[in-house]
Amino acid sequence: MEELRVAGETTQFIVIKLGDEQYGIDIKYIDNIVRMQHITRVPKVASYLKGVINLRGEVIPVMSIRIKMGLPVDEITKSSRIIILKMEQQGTIGVIVDEVKEVVTLDTAQIEKVSYDSKDEKANFISGIGKYEGGLISLLDLNLVVPENA
Repeated sequence: MEELRVAGETTQFIVIKLGDEQYGIDIKYIDNIVRMQHITRVPKVASYLKGVINLRGEVIPVMSIRIKMGLPVDEITKSSRIIILKMEQQGTIGVIVDEVKEVVTLDTAQIEKVSYDSKDEKANFISGIGKYEGGLISLLDLNLVVPENA
């Protein structure tokens, strides 16, 4: 008898690097990816909010995922990018990443949900782990990474 294999739903993720680790961001949230540019500081905001940029006339807040996740502060290099995210609740926000690697397509069979360890600060921002070409990609839960009132 032939085994029927039902294809799971697939999701595309943009793979980014933060330090030595790879993370995936669901492509449906991504509006644009821009090179690093001058970020205008804004007084009296949370430390992970780096300020705002002007993108084609729209003022967009920019945050550091690294600081939000308790990682070392961003080191800006020529690979650094600002990913512009369009979020339902939070609106448009930019996040600084060390590097944008590639787009990967994962189906549900390649994604494992994570069980939370409340002691691991970073794990609180991860919705699952994607298995791709022998490597692992931590999938970011943007609703937890991006603050409501950014």
